[in-house]
Amino acid sequence: MNKIICGIDEAGRGPLSGPVTAAAVILPDDFEIELLNDSKKLSEKKRNALEILIKEKCIAWSVVHIPHNVIDEINILNASLLAMKNAYESLVTPNGNIFSGEVNKIIVDGIYFPKLNVSKNIECVAKVKADATEPSVMAASILAKTARDKLMIEYSKIYPEYQYEKHKGYPTKLHKEICKKIGPSPIQRRTFKI
Repeated sequence: MNKIICGIDEAGRGPLSGPVTAAAVILPDDFEIELLNDSKKLSEKKRNALEILIKEKCIAWSVVHIPHNVIDEINILNASLLAMKNAYESLVTPNGNIFSGEVNKIIVDGIYFPKLNVSKNIECVAKVKADATEPSVMAASILAKTARDKLMIEYSKIYPEYQYEKHKGYPTKLHKEICKKIGPSPIQRRTFKI
């Protein structure tokens, strides 16, 4: 048995609207890692198929959203780190039980590591581009991206005039034009410049 590695990544640092979302994933040794990649390099169809596979085959997973108003209160970096911390602390097994196993290593995508209450024996690593090189982090990037995209599509049903199903809150030309024309939506990050 290899080390039990938990990968953590987030999606949604750059958007003007909606939450920042983090996922944590522990993969088994026999997971088909060749299927994985950075979520941004996969098609939506492939990400959605992998989301199902990861949740079925993983040892444990979780997804956490930090809403727009908290982002405005504590800033996007702190909100991202909080999402990562909460994702790690809420890991569940595929059948929904709280994960109670041992973790040997935690890898986070990026340069900042969240404050976790973990044993000193656990190796904690922040690694740039881990979402393209570390299988558990790739899996976490897929779960974070698919969960956030689905949530933004739900928001598009509540606020159809903002067309969130098209841009997911990112600062696209369309999104900026809509905001300038009709003003900020109820899920707008007020501290982000349009």
